[in-house]
Amino acid sequence: MSRSAISAAAAIERSIYSIRGHRVMLDADLATLYGVTTSNLNKAVTRNRDRFPADFMFQISAADADALQTGAPGRGRGGRRKPARVFTEQGVAMLSTVLNGKRAIAVNIEIMRVFVRLRHLLATNADLARRLDSLEANYDKQFRVVFEAIRQLMTEPEPKTGTIGFKTP
Repeated sequence: MSRSAISAAAAIERSIYSIRGHRVMLDADLATLYGVTTSNLNKAVTRNRDRFPADFMFQISAADADALQTGAPGRGRGGRRKPARVFTEQGVAMLSTVLNGKRAIAVNIEIMRVFVRLRHLLATNADLARRLDSLEANYDKQFRVVFEAIRQLMTEPEPKTGTIGFKTP
């Protein structure tokens, strides 16, 4: 894998969020990857709305946006006018039928590879948890602290929900 492909994969991985139990990508992040404006990406989706059922794409709530800290004002007139759309893995795959061009195809292939890699990591993590359970059952209480520390390292960190900026007393 080339350096540019590794950096692209890393950028894609940073753009995948967990919302309402789904691994999703924001419309703005996808637009950046595809080299189009968020507005144009959403227009293409709106024109092909029947291709994007609720399990492929949905709009996030204000609470979801706050949890992701994506509600920061954008350039120009103060940010978004509409809630962000997020796309599941199937929705991203469907975008390839809506957005044409060599770049869209290349980006879509990389995104699919990252989603597959994440699924593999999650499956490996579940397998590791099963093995840890069996080891824990075989060893006595003196190793319990070690097993609990390993479990804490395996859990996903909680999303930051604090406010940005200075607080006045």
